[in-house]
Amino acid sequence: MERVVNCVYRVVTGARHLRIILTPILAASFLFLVWLTVFLARTADKAFTFPGYVRAPRSYLLSLSLLAGGAFLSSWSVLQFLKAKGTPVPVSPPPELVDAGPYAYTRNPMLSGIFSLLFGLGFSVGSPSLVFVFAPLFVVGSILEFKLIEEPELEKRLGEAYREYKRKTPMLIPKLSR
Repeated sequence: MERVVNCVYRVVTGARHLRIILTPILAASFLFLVWLTVFLARTADKAFTFPGYVRAPRSYLLSLSLLAGGAFLSSWSVLQFLKAKGTPVPVSPPPELVDAGPYAYTRNPMLSGIFSLLFGLGFSVGSPSLVFVFAPLFVVGSILEFKLIEEPELEKRLGEAYREYKRKTPMLIPKLSR
């Protein structure tokens, strides 16, 4: 794993033209993984017959809340990165630690927003596979990638500032006060 962290670090701190090339590729790859998660869940729903788990109108209220909250949180997070002259893609991050906006409450609000969107989509389309299998697997995989690759690279690049931020700020579930 250290090799991957070192590779990401070299890209982030290296030539700008490489980041320009890799940013859209990695962004598209992430979006593809989100789409693949939804596609596999819907395929599993069709292949297996699952009983209903939440009926309308409760499922619509829950899904709208999760979708709206997830869209808001993800968008707010992306705006913070853009303001800091970076992107949400790990190979083209802002040059300094972003700890404002939603980042004052959680270290990865963007992922929290994506997770909320996946669960909201699962409830809105009535997909038990997405809600109970594929979204949780996506969450676990994303958390592992964040803990094993992104955070070590952030510590290497940002040093004590990130380690202090990490000590003070929860990873995913927002802290209501700073």
